[in-house]
Amino acid sequence: MQKLGDKFDLKEAEIIAGRRNLESQRQNRIFNARVRTIGIDKQALDGQIKDKKIHEETEARKHLAYAKDLIRHDQTMCLLDARHKRDVKNLNKAIGEFRICYQKPETRREFDLNDPQALKKDVPPRISDTDPRCTVSSIQKLPGEDLQRQERIKRQQEQTREWLLAQQKDLKNALEDQNFANSLYNKYRIAQDQRACELQQMEEDMKRAITVATKDFNQAQATESATRRKLEKLQEQEDNAIDILNQMHSDFLTEDPKQAFSAFGPNRVIVHRWKGMTPDQIDDVTHKQKQQVQEKKRLQEEERQRNAEWERMRSNDARAAVLLERQQQRMNRQLRKEMDCQNILLCRDHKAREKFLKNEVYVNAPTGKYFDQFNTSSR
Repeated sequence: MQKLGDKFDLKEAEIIAGRRNLESQRQNRIFNARVRTIGIDKQALDGQIKDKKIHEETEARKHLAYAKDLIRHDQTMCLLDARHKRDVKNLNKAIGEFRICYQKPETRREFDLNDPQALKKDVPPRISDTDPRCTVSSIQKLPGEDLQRQERIKRQQEQTREWLLAQQKDLKNALEDQNFANSLYNKYRIAQDQRACELQQMEEDMKRAITVATKDFNQAQATESATRRKLEKLQEQEDNAIDILNQMHSDFLTEDPKQAFSAFGPNRVIVHRWKGMTPDQIDDVTHKQKQQVQEKKRLQEEERQRNAEWERMRSNDARAAVLLERQQQRMNRQLRKEMDCQNILLCRDHKAREKFLKNEVYVNAPTGKYFDQFNTSSR
């Protein structure tokens, strides 16, 4: 039983030690401001980054070695391929030389069947109908023979020459017809140009005649207009002379006062005929102006008295405002003194309270042991 208990205690101690280890790791993570601010396991991430870099470097070395092996293998294959092509070329060259030297077509047994010059070397079946090789029982003519080939070619050449001569004659006739048509067209065009020139000359002559007629008409109109203006000027001069005589003998220049009276009333005059006021009217106007001057002086005196009264009232109001302001200042100084006394009493009470709290209430100051009891666990 004791042995079983010891094993159970060891197991429990290992469990407790593991929990303590996890708790210490957790506290290190939680109480570390940098790790807590980031919110992740930076050491684990750094380890992962390092492992990833090592893995990438290993893969890069593998790829580099594999690429070098590929290059070496490619070079080997290129060398082998070049060697194989060179061997095949040399073999084909040797076979060709052997065939040229020892296997000529003329030495073959069946060369006469495949000779490309056999038809050139062979003679025709017959030369003509009187060929002595053609016996009575032989065939006199074979399909496809053309013994009259030279004569036929000659006849065809003659026929071609005749056709060419006919074509040249037709072409010559066509050129002559074209030249004749061109000459007729040129004659027609020249006739049309001459007709156009004649019409243009006739039009210019007509315009010149119209211009001369227009000029003569304008000159006649100008002469008539000048004569009319001269007559009108003479008539105007005569009218002006008569008007001057009428004005000289009229009432306007003789300065008759009655000719300025208007028919609309005794107090109205005709402006362009009025020659000025009479002495009675002038005296009346002077009397009215004097009355207006006296009236203006009276109004100015009343205005001066009214302004003086307003100035006296303003001075009295300003004196009363100054007195009220002085009284208000005295009341403000009295209130300020009372407020200062009240503030002094409050300051004394506050200092007495602070002294009571410091000496009677807050006598036990916290030590480091008090603060060490916080943040001792991660839970």
